Parts: sequence; C-alpha cells; structure tokens
Amino acid sequence: MTSRLPRRRFLAISAACLAAGPVTAAAHQARWQGRAMGASAHMVISGLPQSAAAPIFAKVEAELLRLEAIFSLYQPGAQLVRLNAQGHLRAPAPELLDVLSLSASLNTASHGAFDPSIQPLWQALALGQETAAAPRGWHHLRYDSQEIRFLRPGMALTLNGIAQGYITDKIADLLRAEGLQNLLLDMGEIAAMGQRPEGRPWQAGIVSPDGDLRARLSLSDRALATSAAAGTLVGNGTSHILDPRNGEGAQPSRLVSVSAPRAALADGLSTALCLLPKPAAPAVIAQFPGARLEYSS
Repeated sequence: MTSRLPRRRFLAISAACLAAGPVTAAAHQARWQGRAMGASAHMVISGLPQSAAAPIFAKVEAELLRLEAIFSLYQPGAQLVRLNAQGHLRAPAPELLDVLSLSASLNTASHGAFDPSIQPLWQALALGQETAAAPRGWHHLRYDSQEIRFLRPGMALTLNGIAQGYITDKIADLLRAEGLQNLLLDMGEIAAMGQRPEGRPWQAGIVSPDGDLRARLSLSDRALATSAAAGTLVGNGTSHILDPRNGEGAQPSRLVSVSAPRAALADGLSTALCLLPKPAAPAVIAQFPGARLEYSS
C-alpha cells in the first residue's frame, strides 16, 4: 500500500471535439494551474480557447476540493482525517463508501495483500518505531451508510493506493458530462476517452522511477495505473508499498502496470500486484472483468 499521493501532478487533457460538434480551432489551448489533494496541479485543454474552458476549470477545481475534503490524510476536517482520529465516522460520503467497497473486493481477491488499514504500519516505519505491534487488519473495519468504525484502537486507513485512481475517474466523469468526448487525462493515473484528434487511440508509456521507458501501449476508453516499489523509500530504505501481512516493503524491482475500464480498479490492482508473486497475477486479474496486466517486472 502506498503512503501518500505524489507531491506533483499533471492533468493533461487533449480535447478533440465537444458534444456540440468538432473543434476547428486546433491552435487554441486553455491552461489551468491550481491544487489537487494538497499538491500543485496543472491542466491543459487543446482545442478550446481560454474563455470557453474557464467554466470547465472552475467545476474541476470545485470537484477536486470536494474530493480532498473526503480522502485527504492531512487536511483538517477531511472525512478520512476524522475517521482516523476518532476511530469512527458517522454519515460517511457515498464516495468514501464506494472506495471502501472496491477495497474490500481487492482485499479478498489479493488474499489480504491490498489492505488500506496499513497506515499505522507506515507511520511506525516512517518514524523509526517498532512495526510489529502496529494495529491493522481489514477484518477489523465495519462500514455502512450510517457509520464507519474501527474495531481495534489505534487503527487508521490510507486510501492512497486507490483514491488517486478514483479521483481520476471522477474528474473524467465531470469532463465527459461537460461534453468532452475525446481526451487523455493524467493525474498520476491515466484515463483515456475516445480517440486522438486524427482518429487513432491515445498512446501511453510505462516508465520506471529512473525514467526508463519499459513499454508503450494504446488506450481508448480505458485507464492505466502503474505502481513502482522503488518510487518512494521510507524508513531504512523500505519501499513505500508495504505488505500488511508481514510488514515488509515490496521488492524494489517490482513495477506493475494494469489497465481497466476505471482508474480506481487499475490503481488498486497495480498496488496489490506489487506485493504478490508474478504467477499469482492472472488469478487476481481474472476476478475483475475488463482488467488487464500490461507490464510486470
């Protein structure tokens, strides 16, 4: 499981056409800069003048702020912050329940490798403290539309191994509702809708932490997520992707890319598969229709 979202993020959107008709002024390019989950974020929409894109940018910014107030690990008052501090949360947001439901499916499919209750273990490791006693375990979590509750004291969740993909999906849904039919959205996880302006599928690269291009693939109406064990190291050089079953980090050489119809699923699967032996991947992937393992090292 990952500890936190990357500090830098780029939302790159190439719009080939709108619902109202094709964009003819290809030279237009609208730009936005702001914050997303506490980090600097940038967006570019090709094919639209700044004046036409401004209302879209405003809606994206409002949606990012709304989602941050749910999923942030650090923003005072965020639902996840309140849950971790109090051990329970009444009237959780539907979006939070969506992510917990998918997390439960991933936890079962991965035989416990995917487990958002890893947060206390990560905190202990980051602070150089004893990790063996860090309270965790997905089966110690209860949730429904009325309340989320931990059954053990000291538990906490991090949804950073899946929330980034979920947020990507929500922004893609918003842009689709605004009439953008063909676009590529990159928020750390990639969502491709439709096609490139010339009618070909979007192209995405799978890149290692040191910048080595490992693979290139075509995407159309699919999302791609990549998890790299060596992307961030904590404590004594342990990977930030931690195995809740034994407290150890993923092998530094592990780099996994998964594509799926939705970015949240691709995100969660790529995280889980970093912690599982390569031969286990097909059986896990097969439990989620439309998901594909694109790369594994």
